[in-house]
Amino acid sequence: MQKLWKLAFLAVILATTIAGIGCKKKAAPPVSIAAPESPTPRPAPLAPTITLKASPTAIERGQSTSLAWESSNTTAVAIDNGIGDVNLSGTVAARPTSSTTYKATANGPGGTATAEVRVTVMEPPAVTLPSERPIADEEFFNQRIRPIYFSYDRYTIRDDAREVLIQNAKALAERPSIRLTIEGHCDERGSEKYNLALGDMRANTAKEFLVSQGVDPDRIDTISYGKERPFCTESNEQCWQQNRRAHPVIAGSR
Repeated sequence: MQKLWKLAFLAVILATTIAGIGCKKKAAPPVSIAAPESPTPRPAPLAPTITLKASPTAIERGQSTSLAWESSNTTAVAIDNGIGDVNLSGTVAARPTSSTTYKATANGPGGTATAEVRVTVMEPPAVTLPSERPIADEEFFNQRIRPIYFSYDRYTIRDDAREVLIQNAKALAERPSIRLTIEGHCDERGSEKYNLALGDMRANTAKEFLVSQGVDPDRIDTISYGKERPFCTESNEQCWQQNRRAHPVIAGSR
């Protein structure tokens, strides 16, 4: 009887243990947390742009010119030489007393942009008092018509040459009977063939400018002497500059 009681007790303990094992909760699987997404980068601001023009670009002292500008992607625009802060686009009158380069500066979220324009100021022509004797064409020509000079290996019109040509055109308008020849000259450097071509371009560039100022092209001939007829014969820059020229002469004077 005692043996049966022990067996029953062991059976109860065994059943209880098995039931406990069956009821044990399973552990929840681990929860994965996704990493936050990176924010979308903002596009870079557009770079500002600006243009600046003057009309006209050449005036006589006391006259005015109109400055016009347009900008984009900007928050502020200013023009130097006394103009100051202006609208983002617009026009303004300027009355420089001497040749001036105007610079417009545009600022915006994307940076800074600039634009420049040159306004040439010339002295008004002197008032010529009536003379007791008429001035002959050749004397008039020698008094009023001047040569222009060029930079080394160039045939483009410089600012100082532009002012001279404008005055030459005004003088030629006073004497429509005068015909002229523009000689193209070079300094001693470079080959004879190269300098003949360069002198030809210098003479024709001067002619084209005079024509743009209203001079009849049929009144103007051109010729190139290259380096054949130097005005100065020393080998230095001061001398070479005198030889790089477009030299007008009255037709038939040579």
